[in-house]
Amino acid sequence: MILTLRNLLSLWALAFCPCAVLTVALASPGRAQSGGVPPTMSLSSVSKQELSPGPAIRSEANLVLVNASVTDPFGRPITNLDENNFRVFDDNAEQEIVRFSSDDVPASVGIVLDTSGSMEDKFSEARVALVQFLQTANPRDEFFLEEFSDRARLDGQFTQDIDDIQNRMMFLVPRGRTALFDALYLGLNQMKLAGNKRKALLIISDGGDNHSKHNKREVLRVLKESDVQLYAIGIYEPNYICATAEECYGPSLLRDLSKSTGGQAFRVSHVADLSDVAAKISILLRSQYLIAYAPNKPSRSAKWHKIKVSLRPPKGFPPLTVHARSGYFGTTAASE
Repeated sequence: MILTLRNLLSLWALAFCPCAVLTVALASPGRAQSGGVPPTMSLSSVSKQELSPGPAIRSEANLVLVNASVTDPFGRPITNLDENNFRVFDDNAEQEIVRFSSDDVPASVGIVLDTSGSMEDKFSEARVALVQFLQTANPRDEFFLEEFSDRARLDGQFTQDIDDIQNRMMFLVPRGRTALFDALYLGLNQMKLAGNKRKALLIISDGGDNHSKHNKREVLRVLKESDVQLYAIGIYEPNYICATAEECYGPSLLRDLSKSTGGQAFRVSHVADLSDVAAKISILLRSQYLIAYAPNKPSRSAKWHKIKVSLRPPKGFPPLTVHARSGYFGTTAASE
């Protein structure tokens, strides 16, 4: 069956993700779907093939959905814009926006917490920050908790019970090294079981990776293929002097990975600021615009398509910054 653009728009409520292309079957990665990781399984027992979240959702109509957030010079979200304030480009060609929304919808969020030994003196504040994040969430949001040190490990399934998440965090003990890339792989795989269309990972860490089986290139590819936004909080001392190459690479690593998904990375120099930053991320998740367009020249190949969202800000506004996914992979004949 081939769906027209009009048919797809009637199914708008079924698709709300950072950037995806709708499938003819409209198959949603529901919680009952196979391919997720049991709550007690660690990355070491899952193969790379099993971990791959797979390509973005597609259809012949190639209706592309993009989540975008807009911030002012102080990083505060701007929530009163309308469709006429946005322009979207696909491979440098401007596109017609066919649907626009700014509704707050429930999200599926994976909390990815660094429990390596270097986090020991920051861990209490990190837990408090995550409690703040949970308490400012949409009541219909769902969460899972993942910890990582020498290896990545899920600590439970998706749940709407934030007290359960908070209780699980109380039993985590910092020790070992930092398998950050493995943690992202595992978290993205768990997102296959998400019950909501808006999906995000929130990672809190104090350094780069020094113990993963996977590398940045692999993780970046999987992030681009997924419909998951990444938000990151990097904890670094005010006069941070890195002792290893991995530590020196930490701040830019989190920034690069987050930016590709339309998320953001925040650098925290004082642990007392963690709660404020976590609450800010929660607000950003609540303050997004959904933009849909049908590419002027639909692709028949699996190549990467660059997306750019720009603004026509209202008069009198300060300089604004738009945050959106950097692109998507096109449809191939084999996947249609």
